[in-house]
Amino acid sequence: MANINLLPWREDHRQEKQKEFLIILAGVLVFGLLAVFAWDQWVNGRIDWQNSRNSFLQREITVLDEKVKEIKELKLRRQQMIERMEVILALQGNRPEVVKVFDEFVRAIPDGVYFVEMKRVANNISLLGYAESNSRISVLMRELDASKMFKDPNLTNVVADTKLGEQGSRFELHVKVVGRDEKDKEV
Repeated sequence: MANINLLPWREDHRQEKQKEFLIILAGVLVFGLLAVFAWDQWVNGRIDWQNSRNSFLQREITVLDEKVKEIKELKLRRQQMIERMEVILALQGNRPEVVKVFDEFVRAIPDGVYFVEMKRVANNISLLGYAESNSRISVLMRELDASKMFKDPNLTNVVADTKLGEQGSRFELHVKVVGRDEKDKEV
């Protein structure tokens, strides 16, 4: 048998396989690095895209918040305006009533009686006045009670006062004004 030395060939073959392995390893490493870089770029791009969407939404939300604030202010103004209109309408509706109240007082007051102070709170009127005699106060109360505009006259205080003569009196009287609702009930 012939003696062949395969050692140098095996050594060369091993070195070639090792070079191939290192080249493939370097290629896989480069490919892996490129893949990681590409993945990183794609993820960062998606994050940037989402951040831009978020900032756009945030700007739009801010704009809408301003509009909501304006709408709330407009609703508040509208409500205040409606309340003012209701007050004005109530005042305009009550305007003839004041004239009727004074007209009815003129019709009910007998000679020898006059008022020095008149206060109205809601439907209650307080009167402070002077009369020549107590009988004149009685006539006033009967006239007020007979009136369609007034009800429940109540004499709270009578004091002798000579301002209108020897039998003169100072008096305090409370009377209620009949509201529209109560007038409708009577009819």
